[in-house]
Amino acid sequence: MNGWKQLVVKGAEDNHYVSNPPFSHPRWVTLPGVVSALLLILIVVSAMLALVWMAPALPWASVWQDAYLQRIVRFSLWQATLSSLLVVLLAIPLARALLRRPAWPGRKLLLRIMELTLVLPPIVVVFGLVAVHGRQGWLPQLLSGLGWQPPNYLYGLGGILLAHIFYNVPLCARLLLQELERIPSQHWRLAAQLGLNSRGVWLMLEWPVVRRALPRLLALVFTLCFTSFAIVMTLGGGPRATTLEVAIYQALRFDMDIGRAALLAILQLLICALLWGVSGRLGGMPSLTPYTLYRHWPRADSLGSSRYVDSGWIGMLWLLLLPPLLAVVLNGLGGIWLMLWRHELWAAWWLSIKLALVAGGLATILATLLLSAAGGYARRGDQRISALTEASGHLTLLIPAMVLGTGWFVLLRPWVSLTEQGYSLVVFANTLMCLPFLMQVLRGPLNSLDEPSRRLADTLDVRGWYRWRWLLWPRLKPAIALALAYGMTYSLGDFSVVALFGSPSQPTLPLLLYQLLGSYRLREAAGCALLMLLTMLMIFLLLEWLGRRGYRSERERSSP
Repeated sequence: MNGWKQLVVKGAEDNHYVSNPPFSHPRWVTLPGVVSALLLILIVVSAMLALVWMAPALPWASVWQDAYLQRIVRFSLWQATLSSLLVVLLAIPLARALLRRPAWPGRKLLLRIMELTLVLPPIVVVFGLVAVHGRQGWLPQLLSGLGWQPPNYLYGLGGILLAHIFYNVPLCARLLLQELERIPSQHWRLAAQLGLNSRGVWLMLEWPVVRRALPRLLALVFTLCFTSFAIVMTLGGGPRATTLEVAIYQALRFDMDIGRAALLAILQLLICALLWGVSGRLGGMPSLTPYTLYRHWPRADSLGSSRYVDSGWIGMLWLLLLPPLLAVVLNGLGGIWLMLWRHELWAAWWLSIKLALVAGGLATILATLLLSAAGGYARRGDQRISALTEASGHLTLLIPAMVLGTGWFVLLRPWVSLTEQGYSLVVFANTLMCLPFLMQVLRGPLNSLDEPSRRLADTLDVRGWYRWRWLLWPRLKPAIALALAYGMTYSLGDFSVVALFGSPSQPTLPLLLYQLLGSYRLREAAGCALLMLLTMLMIFLLLEWLGRRGYRSERERSSP
């Protein structure tokens, strides 16, 4: 105690600790984050300026008189709007059912699958949907055996809606569930004491939370559906189901019409920016980080017929997610032997692993630097620099990958050869595209150091490297492993950027799978899809094990 008092008195005498608290993060910690933020802003702005520079090659006055452009914009908006409404209408009762049934068998596994759908490669999901819902799929064959010939609903608007529901209903329901779990426990206790029925709980507790989250949740789902590429490319069924994203790709890859591609990219960017601007004034963005405050209390609305209704909704989610994944596994078991000894498969696998490792590692480092700098400047009082630093990592939520890639294509075309440096651009694009999600994963652990511990560390002059090593790193290690897993799997399953910058002669696994599907080599495609799924599972299990192992080792070392 005497040593503690001497330390405080000495700090007061030096006018260092009391009157002018030390900055917890030195300049060498915050400066790389600020520099990274400025580089990100410069890269995005330069790509946008390149698009603006090329777009005037087309007469803007005649844009809305182009029947082809009108049809593309109309279908893009229609399919995204319809998909968003269907997703939200299905996600709300699913989130309520999952909240009301914490002891439902298989709930933890279902929640884990719902989280993993965020990084499932679209081309693998498309293959699973074709295996289940295609003309020769499981469901049509089952219905034909029962004496009913179902219509072909997979290709065209029906297939696009089905794939968007598969992807976005789990994400939307998981985010809504996390928002509902933030309701204070005393509110649930009071509702249980009052015996509120299902309608009362919905009106008094759940609907106010859902209403606050809906605007930006709708904006998020709309943006994901509006900028969908692989799903529309494979399940669109023809020119009638062309979206802006696909039209940009066609203008660059097939027509080499850079002016039209730039015009379409700017139009897509303006629509997304307008949507996010409006939704930002209406509500807050649901958190992507795990948050558990909810404590289950006996609920009057969990008895009676609601038990069967909730079981029906949860069972419907299982029927939506499980058959396509099982189809990938079962069909792939027979097809993987055909591809196992093919050099093209392992060349594509090794290339995908290298690209995923570099992109995931860079995105994890960037996310850590940006969040560290933002947190440091926020505690210092520089709120504007903190907000700008963190916002720079979320720019790609506003700017779709195809728009950003088009800007880079226009900007770098005179100096960069896509056949030689194309995969460098793929790595860079995947790094930026997965950066917002990784920042959501790392934000909580980076801010987990409570204020008393931070003040004690400041008083003891534990700063810089030592603070990082002994206070933050044990908390961050599992989250960094999880962030790296998300970054790697996102890059591994990317198809939109690879389709634009990749080389057909040296394909990645998603590009190889698309080539196999296009040439109707379905058994080989099944083997390729299964290998992608197993690789993603291996990455998650390995990094999760390393994160847990490192966390246990740190705790054992730090324990007395």
